[in-house]
Amino acid sequence: MTPLLSASLPKQPPAGKLEYSILVKNNSGETTLITGHETVVIRFKGHVPLWIVLIHVFFMFAGMFMSNLTGFYAFLKHKSFTKYALITTIVLFIGGLILGPIVQNYAFGVFWAGIPFGWDLTDNKLLFAFLFWLAAWAFSIKKARYWLGIAALVILIAMYFIPHSAMGSEFDYKSNKVGTSKKL
Repeated sequence: MTPLLSASLPKQPPAGKLEYSILVKNNSGETTLITGHETVVIRFKGHVPLWIVLIHVFFMFAGMFMSNLTGFYAFLKHKSFTKYALITTIVLFIGGLILGPIVQNYAFGVFWAGIPFGWDLTDNKLLFAFLFWLAAWAFSIKKARYWLGIAALVILIAMYFIPHSAMGSEFDYKSNKVGTSKKL
């Protein structure tokens, strides 16, 4: 019969983290580090209703789709570029700046952990991409500035290369407040 090992970890508040390693010592005194060379980190979150996650994800995918379409229109210097830049901006606003903070509040107890309150890269990268699309639309109202649409598309694509929740919300056990992680 194989021996069964078990352990329990204490529940943490939303955005709380536990870091641990698992060492096993056999009868001859040899120790094996089961978790590898690095520690394991568990990040805790609160319950986020599925319906809000689904709507948020839908709008974020729609924002990426609209960004690609609008960037393509900019590349072609299509007359509909300005109209689609507005639609892209609105979709990103709803998905990232309205629904994103709602999801984050459910999960980690804060609505916004980006600039000026912290360094959450998910919040900051979305804000940066949104501002580029807003500028691409606003500066194209009277005369289409297609190069801004292409730049906004490149910024949004680059945004998706930054891992979600990098330097995200983290519970500070000293202050009992949620801040942002300093680690990528």
